[in-house]
Amino acid sequence: MRIDMRSILMGLAFVFMWSSAFTSARIIVAAAPPISSLAIRFLISGLLGIAIAAGIGQKISLTRGQWISVVVFGISQNALYLGLNFVAMQWIEAGFASIIASTMPLIVAFLGWAVFRDKLTPLALGGLLLGFAGVALIMGTRISGGVDMTGLVLCIIAAIALAIATLTVRTASGGGNLLMVVGLQMLVGAVALAPFGIWLETFEIAWSWQLITAFVYTTLVPGLAATWVWFTLVGRIGPVRASTFHFLNPFFGVSIAAVLLGEKLGLLDAIGVAIVTVGILAVQLAKQKPTAS
Repeated sequence: MRIDMRSILMGLAFVFMWSSAFTSARIIVAAAPPISSLAIRFLISGLLGIAIAAGIGQKISLTRGQWISVVVFGISQNALYLGLNFVAMQWIEAGFASIIASTMPLIVAFLGWAVFRDKLTPLALGGLLLGFAGVALIMGTRISGGVDMTGLVLCIIAAIALAIATLTVRTASGGGNLLMVVGLQMLVGAVALAPFGIWLETFEIAWSWQLITAFVYTTLVPGLAATWVWFTLVGRIGPVRASTFHFLNPFFGVSIAAVLLGEKLGLLDAIGVAIVTVGILAVQLAKQKPTAS
């Protein structure tokens, strides 16, 4: 199975959409309660996804693996991972949050080795050590610069939650009804987050065109389109090859935040991002199996 130009374009589109979510989320949480905002986003994305899926003939008739995916990813990815990131970005910058989230492939590789005794090739081991060294460099500069520790810890827990979900459900692309699966995952996230939003937050919103634009964008693009593109890409080229695109996330994440939010990136941060990027790429390439030419 080779990666063709369409797959490359899909991978780049996913990376851009996924990375941009941190910037749009930062705009949202500056003006609205994070948990409630995310629950509403999931509700709209989920209902829209299900409606479109029904319109093209998909039904809520899923395989056992897909139902597991709906529950596991709905809770781990949508409620835990995105919920914790939304809360954390009240205190930390979007670019920094995207860097921590980008370490998910490294965490997956580490947990696979530590828990499931997966063998690591020298390339994978080198990439793992290099990636975590880059993260340590970035965290060191941010901690010394006074980063909010609550936000930092929440982002780390979020990345671990997504890594565990990834190990639990390797792929949800089989069995058809893909858009229906995505929509149902969104609804699970909304149901899981709504009680916490009602319990913990005061529903006060500082309305602005920036908030409305960011909310509409994050609902339709990172929320719905990016998830659909990701599972479509996995179905097209497989989870291992698709995951290789994650190495671009640190660069895209900090670049988008710098352009749209004016976030500054110091020299040590830039070096750290480059190191993390190379580490993620090495870990993902180590998973590739050579194919006959």
